[in-house]
Amino acid sequence: MQVRLADLVELAQTVTKFSGTVKTSICLETRQLPIETHSFSCYPLNVSDKVKSLGELTAITASARTNGKIVVFTNGCFDLLHRGHVHLLRNAKALGDVLVVAINSDQSVKLIKGPNRPILSESDRLQLIASMEMVNYVLLFDEPNPCNIISILRPDILVKGGDWPADQVIGADIVEASGGKVVVVPYLKGFSTTEIIAKIRS
Repeated sequence: MQVRLADLVELAQTVTKFSGTVKTSICLETRQLPIETHSFSCYPLNVSDKVKSLGELTAITASARTNGKIVVFTNGCFDLLHRGHVHLLRNAKALGDVLVVAINSDQSVKLIKGPNRPILSESDRLQLIASMEMVNYVLLFDEPNPCNIISILRPDILVKGGDWPADQVIGADIVEASGGKVVVVPYLKGFSTTEIIAKIRS
């Protein structure tokens, strides 16, 4: 059944005087509306518009730089999204205009983290990161690291979460050779997927 927003608004106005039970049923009805409603979106791009292929992002980032925009790149597994991830992405976006986030596919995560990971599927992780307002574009990659993507996109700024020196960040040499820079955002203590999993198991 297709429900129009106008019908729901009219219905809501009619039944506001009745019990909370009726109001609850209306809330359930509104769940039939699309998750993304273009006319009410507060974001310049809807989630599905942010998911791109490497080829598409090559053209997008090149155009952005031509127009004087600073392209920022970061990557990660982003399994069980938490405050530490939000901290990283906020800091990354603050450094430029266009934030591209490369997300390890399920195959890639298993290579890095082992057979019991990821907890969330690649499609779930992709949608979660794409739905964040500071993220402009996302893409999946199957390799253990994003070197190939970095060498193709040549971002102005490469951002990585961690506590190691900038010159040890994967792809740092590629970015710096192109005149870009590398920024390491320190981890927020106590916020990691590994710690969350350990707490759940205990």
